[in-house]
Amino acid sequence: MSASEERLVAATVGKVEPLNRPIVLVPYDPKWPSRYAALERQIRDALGSHALLTEHVGSTSVAGLPAKPIIDVVLAVENSANEDTYVPPLEHLGYVLRIREPDWFEHRMFKSPAIDGNIHVFSRGCAEIDRMLAFRDWLRTSDDDRKLYERTKRDLAGRTWKHVQDYADAKSVVVSEILDRAFGSRRPGATSA
Repeated sequence: MSASEERLVAATVGKVEPLNRPIVLVPYDPKWPSRYAALERQIRDALGSHALLTEHVGSTSVAGLPAKPIIDVVLAVENSANEDTYVPPLEHLGYVLRIREPDWFEHRMFKSPAIDGNIHVFSRGCAEIDRMLAFRDWLRTSDDDRKLYERTKRDLAGRTWKHVQDYADAKSVVVSEILDRAFGSRRPGATSA
């Protein structure tokens, strides 16, 4: 078992389900923002003031970008290690806790029941939230990097992957390059790439 697979097994709540096939990307669907809005309403209704931030992230949040048809949501709570404040209300709605990563920003990830979605939970002020939002915002404004990311995704998606996480890891070099440009554009005096 590779180190990457060992980390996945350790972080997964329940059984690890291998993919063992290519990734299916679909054209951008203009219904994705409304599906996100439905998830956001459910989360906010369940958590009330414990939901400090909810944002649509990932490829489904970028108009025109093909994606796996899974809505990614980032949710900030006061302390994601304190599961008692958010896990029971989400589970009551049928959300299933699938990932627990105490050594990576105390990340938790839920699958949603009715809408195919991944809810990524982090603590308030977590740097990973800033990274996810910067990546999304940059892809929304940079045609060149959106096209680069699309080409990368299409090239990698056609390969057979044991786990979806392997596909995500394979994109990391390009994601890092794009993030360098996104964060570089925020520096005082920086110009757009």
